[in-house]
Amino acid sequence: MTPIRKAVYGLSAGALMALLTGCSVDTLIWGNDGAQVIQTTEKLVSDIASGETSDLVCMDSVAHLGEPSDWSGLSAGEPEEFVARYWADQAALNPQWSINLEGLPEGATPGSHYPGDVFYRETDDGLCVIDVAWTTLVAVG
Repeated sequence: MTPIRKAVYGLSAGALMALLTGCSVDTLIWGNDGAQVIQTTEKLVSDIASGETSDLVCMDSVAHLGEPSDWSGLSAGEPEEFVARYWADQAALNPQWSINLEGLPEGATPGSHYPGDVFYRETDDGLCVIDVAWTTLVAVG
């Protein structure tokens, strides 16, 4: 069997497994915790892009959320458990999760600043945003 055929069968089997067990594809790939980070991030992006105040921000958050237009066109990327050696500025905030944001805000041009990574702390009520790292667009295309 060719590697491509194996990959197609593997993906098909995984999607079928998710369908039959009632799991989302995110849960199948990232586990329950990772899927929760993705869902929370999609809600955060939706809230802020629509101009709503999000209830997902921690009381002691240092996050600069910017303007709704900064979040328009973004979506959740890949969640991971927080790694302090990569994010020294956020380590003191004690986040448990980070996730990159994918896409570009509408109308972004080189030099534009936009949210690039979101950092979450786990609480009794679920995840809350403790910080956002901003990215500068260098080039388009």
